[in-house]
Parts: sequence; structure tokens; C-alpha cells
Amino acid sequence: MTAPVDAAEAPLIRIRDLAKHYRRGEQDIPVLLGIDLDVRAGDFVALMGPSGSGKSTLLNLIAGIDQPSGGTIQIAGTDIATLGDGALADWRARHVGFIFQFYNLMPVLTAFENVELLLLLTTLTPRQRRERVGQTLQLVQLADRADHHPNELSGGQQQRVAIARAIVTDPTLIVADEPTGDLDRATGEEGLSLLDRLVAELGKTIVMVTHDPKAAARAHRLVHLEKGVLVDEAGG
Repeated sequence: MTAPVDAAEAPLIRIRDLAKHYRRGEQDIPVLLGIDLDVRAGDFVALMGPSGSGKSTLLNLIAGIDQPSGGTIQIAGTDIATLGDGALADWRARHVGFIFQFYNLMPVLTAFENVELLLLLTTLTPRQRRERVGQTLQLVQLADRADHHPNELSGGQQQRVAIARAIVTDPTLIVADEPTGDLDRATGEEGLSLLDRLVAELGKTIVMVTHDPKAAARAHRLVHLEKGVLVDEAGG
């Protein structure tokens, strides 16, 4: 008899035979070819590879920004590859926090308001939103900059606002696209140390695309892609 599967041991992300291609006129352009990948809750995974390897496409599929041409992407038991556009948008809002290379902060909003923005779509009361945002800014050590606009903040501070915005909804998964790409080395290390804390102290799961070997070294696992194929994996 097969032993029952312990739900606690099941991977948070389970990807099987994942494929993605795009049509350009009459041409079919393959980007991902039969990817298999498991990511457990509390993992910090770095995706690396040369330009055109498919790493950003894989990140977008995991985040529910794009949909695959074939295969399955199960996240916390839901195969998001089967969701329609509306259901996928709802799922993404509930489960995914995004950290972008260029922060994508609203320049007319303060740090507090940028972090609060996603909470406006929830059922939280104004008081609950204020408490949640305050706690999150405290976590990223920016409580004293809550009333500052992005142009009044350093690059590293803007990145921390972006990280606060990504985690304020308590997402299942955090995806980061070149989070240190627009920062100097010292400031980038500060951001990576904060990501380490999110994993170690809050048990967050992070999937990060990076070209930077030093950034990738901070992750628990390194997944390397070339020409749409997973060719190497280290860590775990």
C-alpha cells in the first residue's frame, strides 16, 4: 500500500511539463520546454540564465501574470494554468507579492499610501489598514519615512517601500524581478538581507530572477535555465 502523502511535505509550487511559446506572424517561438520544478514553502529560489533563456517568462507564469501553452502550475493546491483571466487576477491579488527592479512606486503618493494601495481592495477597515501598513513599514525600518514621497527617498529606501508593498497583504508567494539591478552593491546587499529576514523570520517563499551571482548566492537554491530548459540546480 502506498503511504499517504503528508500535506505538510507537499511543495508549495509544483510545476510539471511546463511549456510556453509565442506566435510571431506565422512563426512559433518556443520559450520554455517541459520544465519540472518544485518549490517548498519557506524556500528562497534564484532563477538565472542568459538573456532569452526563459527565466523571466517562468517567473511571470509562476506569478500568474501570463498563462502557459502547456503543462501544470500548482500553487498551494491550485492549478493556476486552468484559471481564466478574471479568476487568475483574483488569485494573483490574494496570493502574490511583486518586487520590481524599478520599484513601480506611485510618485504622487507617500510611502505609506504606496504600501496601503493594495489594501484598498480588501475588506479591512481604515483603522486596520493603518495598523497593517504601520507594522509593515516598521518591519522594513521605514516608519520614520511614512510621509515621504518617492522622490524624497534614496534608491534603497524606495526598494524597501516596494518590499513593504509586496508583503503588506501577507501573500503566499513573493516574486522578485532583478531586485538589486538598479542599486549599488552596498544598497543591494541591504535589500537582500531584508529578503533573507522575510524567509527566516516570517517563513515567506521567494522566487527571484537575477543576473547577479552575488544576489543568487543569497538564495537557498539556484535554478539555471538555458534556451527554455532547466539545465542545472544547486542547493536545497
